[in-house]
Amino acid sequence: MKVLAFDFGASSGRAILGEYTGKNLKLQEIHRFSNDPVMINQVFYWDILRLFHEIKQGIQKCVKAGHSDISSISIDTWGVDFGLLDEYGNLLENPIHYRDARFDDIMEKTFAKCSQNEIYEKTGIQFLKFNTIFQLDWLKQNRPEMLEKTSVMLMIPDLLSYFLTGVKNAEYTIASTTQLVNAESGNWDYDIINKLGINPKIFPEIIKTGSLKGKLLPDIAEELGIDQVDIIACASHDTASAVVSAPLLKSENADDSVCSAYISCGTWSLLGAELSKPFINEDSFSHNFTNEGGYSDTIRFLKNISGLWLLQETRKHWNSQGENISFKDIDKMLETAVSANVYIDPDYPDFVSPGNIPQKINDFLKKTGQKTLTDKGQLALCILESLAMTYKYYILSMEKILGKTVETVHLIGGGVQDRNLCQFTANSTQKKVVAGPIEATAIGNIAVQLISKNAFEDMTQARQKLGDLEIFTSQNNEMWDKKYSEFLKYKNIK
Repeated sequence: MKVLAFDFGASSGRAILGEYTGKNLKLQEIHRFSNDPVMINQVFYWDILRLFHEIKQGIQKCVKAGHSDISSISIDTWGVDFGLLDEYGNLLENPIHYRDARFDDIMEKTFAKCSQNEIYEKTGIQFLKFNTIFQLDWLKQNRPEMLEKTSVMLMIPDLLSYFLTGVKNAEYTIASTTQLVNAESGNWDYDIINKLGINPKIFPEIIKTGSLKGKLLPDIAEELGIDQVDIIACASHDTASAVVSAPLLKSENADDSVCSAYISCGTWSLLGAELSKPFINEDSFSHNFTNEGGYSDTIRFLKNISGLWLLQETRKHWNSQGENISFKDIDKMLETAVSANVYIDPDYPDFVSPGNIPQKINDFLKKTGQKTLTDKGQLALCILESLAMTYKYYILSMEKILGKTVETVHLIGGGVQDRNLCQFTANSTQKKVVAGPIEATAIGNIAVQLISKNAFEDMTQARQKLGDLEIFTSQNNEMWDKKYSEFLKYKNIK
């Protein structure tokens, strides 16, 4: 059985063919492309029509490669962002990028309508200034005519699926990232929506993960030379798909006092545990942990942390200055770089927006009385060491909140390719780190399609079909304990 997964990240996308032989799952990259947001008149947009074009290119390449016999297609993307359709089904404007500056001062204005406590108690979702709830409230306060023209709001993967099928609905895991879904019922929380003064009719039906979203439209099928294949609602939030592929086997969680943690690491790092029901209390609220929807009625209890965005933007800045530095070049720098023993908080607000990250890092170091950096290798080392210690910080927080001990950390996603990050994570947390799979999100996307097609019985069987995994154990514990003590001085600097 063959299925096609489209996996969109914040900086790139890919079409991955999954072929299940009955024994093994084989992956083949069919199409890879960049995802380049566009700044127009100081507004940061996603180039959604170009991304839809890349979907059609991926399907066409799949057909040309001899795989017109795929059974289904599914799409996963980042969370929180959305498109608005008018009464005729037309897109009102390109979706706004979550890093747009418009959301900097919105949260307190929203809390004046509906309290922070009430929002968290009902949704269990952590507070980030770009969450859908705040984006919609910004429109309500600043561009109400946009919402007046809106017939339906569709999250990005639901929007792209709508372009393929003409069907408007919302897949559960991506809907949960809006901070407008009730954690207990799994449906839209209309009490919050009404308090914000947003028309509840714009919110589409929420469908179960693994459901059929629709079939490929006849004109698109004809254009691309393929049958009207099923479009499946995978766990369409990319982290939810990644967690499907994490090898969190039940045998590891037999003792209720221990659990496994996962870190889905790419542009963002999502650190958490898989739970059977929401965990919402004062501790989870004060530590700003989230309860997002997962596949098979699970909850992704996690913390959203800045990830390799800092290194990606650093490289981007270097290259904008006339350099030609690859990630392999950075790895080579790290072979000889000596740690300056200076640290940043990767979640520092100034690091969220694009720009000259090396300068922003040195501004942080100067502000906190630390040595500034000019050596590129030391700068990269500062980022990776600080990120690894941030992982430790939130694992300790999660252990305290849940009353469980994390024994194993599963590092999944593109960040697994950075062996330094894998080793630093083991060194910092002093726990066993299991690295892999790399293409975690695409594999999770494919797995849900195969489950929906009855090729896999369930998620447990799917997780047993993973590729090679690598284990990292801690080194130099005493030195890393000292690093962590120093790092704590600079965490949560305002």
